[in-house]
Amino acid sequence: MEVFDTSKSILQTIQTPELNARNIQLLVKRDDLIHTEVSGNKWRKLKYHVQHFYSSRKTHILTFGGAYSNHLLATASSCNSLNIPSIGIVRGDELNPQSNHVLARCEALGMQLHFVSRDEYTLRDMSEYHEELIQEYPNAYIIPEGGATYYGMIGCQELIKELPPFNHIFVAQGTTTTSCGLALGGEFYKTHVVPVLKGFDSLNEMSKIYLKSGFSDDLIKGILEGIVVHSDYDFGGYGKFTDELIQFIENCDKNLQLPLDKVYTGKAFYCLMQEIQKKEYENQTIVFLHTGGLVAGAI
Repeated sequence: MEVFDTSKSILQTIQTPELNARNIQLLVKRDDLIHTEVSGNKWRKLKYHVQHFYSSRKTHILTFGGAYSNHLLATASSCNSLNIPSIGIVRGDELNPQSNHVLARCEALGMQLHFVSRDEYTLRDMSEYHEELIQEYPNAYIIPEGGATYYGMIGCQELIKELPPFNHIFVAQGTTTTSCGLALGGEFYKTHVVPVLKGFDSLNEMSKIYLKSGFSDDLIKGILEGIVVHSDYDFGGYGKFTDELIQFIENCDKNLQLPLDKVYTGKAFYCLMQEIQKKEYENQTIVFLHTGGLVAGAI
C-alpha cells in the first residue's frame, strides 16, 4: 500500500563541535517525512490495523481522538487514500467539524465525525461501550485512541530494522504504543522515554499494553528493565510549554534544520540534548525518533 511506504524516512545526522569532540554520533530518524498527514508513529501504528481490517471483513474503521488529534487526521487520510469509510469519535460535544482546521480536514477527507461529552469519552476503552458503538455503527472495525494495541506496537517495532547499530534511542511518549514497540529490542540498546503528560506513570502504562498483548509477567519485567524514563521534561503538562522551550525549538529549526513541535518532539529532543551532556554518552551512537506531530500538534 503506497500510503504505508517508509522510503521518505531518512536518517539525519546532527553534528556540533561538542558532539564531535566527544565522539557522539547523533542520528534523527525522520519519520515525520513519511507522509504529510500520516506522519511518524501514526503511520506505523495504523499499518497492521489496516491490514487486519481487510482480513476482518468489516466495512469501515472507527477510532477516537481529541479536538486536535493527529491520530484522527492520520486515520482519515489513510482511509481516504484506501477508499475505506471512517468514523471519528471526538472528545467534546461542544465541538463541530468547523471548530478547527484538523476537524475540518478530517471531514473533508470523508471521515464521519461523532462528537461526545468528555464523560462519555472516558469510556472509550471499555468493551461495553464498544458494543454500544457497534450497534450504532454496525460492522465497524474499532481502533483504540492512538492505535494503542499489539498491532500498533508491532508496527512501531519495525522501524528498528531501518536503523544502523546504536546504543540509545530517545522518543516522546503519549499513549506508550511507540515506546512499547521500540523497547522490544531492549537487550541491544537502551530505550529512553520522555512522557509529555505531567505525573504520567510510564512503566505502569507500558505494562498494560504488554499485558493486553499476552506477554508474561517475567517477559514484561525484563523489557521494562531496559527502559529509562525521563519524567522531568513535561514543561508543565500536556500541551503546555515555556518561552525556553519555544526558543529551543526555533534554534533547532534554524541551526540544525530540524523542525520540532512543542507538544511532543520539542520536549523529547530538549531532554536528549540535556542528557547527552553526561559522560556516559561519550563514544555512543544515539537515535532520536522524530514521531511527527507537526500537522496538528496534538495526540
